[in-house]
Amino acid sequence: MEIREMQARVDEWIGQFAEGYWPPLVLLARLTEEVGELAREVNHRFGAKPKRKDEAPGDLALEIADILFILLCYANVLHIDLETAFLQVMQKYRSRDMDRWTKLDNAPGGK
Repeated sequence: MEIREMQARVDEWIGQFAEGYWPPLVLLARLTEEVGELAREVNHRFGAKPKRKDEAPGDLALEIADILFILLCYANVLHIDLETAFLQVMQKYRSRDMDRWTKLDNAPGGK
């Protein structure tokens, strides 16, 4: 699925409710909450804080998807074409960091 389609699906889903999108500051708070949930799960899996025995394991994929949903809402509220923005940011990384990291032999443009 392309990013534009993801944005359209989110817009269609949100559009069925009278409340519509939350304002940008509320979306930022929601994004912070969702990143916190991802951080908690990562800390349980890979960090020093194991879950209690009575806690069910979380789903990292769903936590990341929650973040993506809020980012799509944010882009829609601010009328940002994320697909175009993503292509621009990839070009920035390609030009800025071209020689910054050690390339693998089998990577595109590798040794």
